[in-house]
Amino acid sequence: MELNQAVADGLTLTRRAALSGLALAGVTTLLARPTLAAAAGARTASQRSSKQQLGFALSHEQFMTPDLVDFAMRAEAAGFDGLWSSDHIQPWQENQGHAMFPWITLALVGARTQQSFFGTGVTTPTFRYDPAVVAQAFASLGVLYPGRPFLGLGTGEALNEQAASGSFPPYQERHDRLAEAVQLMRQLWSGDHITFNGRYYSVENLRIYDLPSQPIPVYIAGNGPKSARLAGNLGDGWITTAQGLATPAMHDAFRDGALAAGKDPDTMPILIEDYVVVGGQAEADEAATLWRFSPIGFQKLLYISDPREIQNQAMAQLPSPWDTWRDWLVSTDPDAHATHLQGLWDAGATHIFVHSGQQDQRRVLDFYGSEVIPRLG
Repeated sequence: MELNQAVADGLTLTRRAALSGLALAGVTTLLARPTLAAAAGARTASQRSSKQQLGFALSHEQFMTPDLVDFAMRAEAAGFDGLWSSDHIQPWQENQGHAMFPWITLALVGARTQQSFFGTGVTTPTFRYDPAVVAQAFASLGVLYPGRPFLGLGTGEALNEQAASGSFPPYQERHDRLAEAVQLMRQLWSGDHITFNGRYYSVENLRIYDLPSQPIPVYIAGNGPKSARLAGNLGDGWITTAQGLATPAMHDAFRDGALAAGKDPDTMPILIEDYVVVGGQAEADEAATLWRFSPIGFQKLLYISDPREIQNQAMAQLPSPWDTWRDWLVSTDPDAHATHLQGLWDAGATHIFVHSGQQDQRRVLDFYGSEVIPRLG
């Protein structure tokens, strides 16, 4: 399906969902109700395209590195194509309880898996990380695991940048810093001795000596038109949400950015994170307690640097767990999960990363491996 038509279909499905009270990001179902794709008569899951990749999200906020490496191994064995890791110096909420260093996790994931692609969702190469250090780190991952790592980038959150560096300026500066950081990293990946004097970053006669045999794909997160345009212009792909996937202005901005750089937007990856629960209300309530902030984090809590305050604000603004998980797919019906994923692919996503906030991650991985992925073809 061409991307424009997929987007149009996705918008139609979104409007239908809104009229019937269904969630944009996926139909929440305890009784295996049809998902958006099924309601629209989309193609069956058995017709999955080779460009439609399924990944699993590794949450450093909720689990320690040894557990995440175990989940990564189980995910590959279950049939997931790839993995992405959150990249935080502290969790969004205090009760999530963990925040180990993600690049160590990625190095271990690469060593313990055989072929899965993996990367960050997302790294901020502007304040707590210097872009030259990010360039070196991911070049090294590319040398160790050729063709497998990717680098997801974004403009950050106060809980990481403000907390660790004392700086988290308004969006326009963060946007401009990210654009400059990407340009510097790409120059450093050339293997030349680089002298760079930008507005925000400078290097002098710097060379990265060990470079991967294959380029590191750079995917840029964008939930607004300016960031979506940046993703098209300077990125190799776009990281967004189901809402962004179905918003015409966002797609137009992404396409405009890509075309301005001489790229074909229809061939560029679009990555999304998709919250699901394998279970019923008890499992959904459990996950929502830890991820209460998620519906409002990037709108209302972005400039709060203290996870304790984020948790308090999230609990106050979303007092019921249902307020959080109402937009998630909650089901033990494998057909509901498979058809839901196919609906997102049909709407234009190329890479979907399943994120389950429930504590029993092995149940999710076993369920997808035995029941869902075989239905995807």
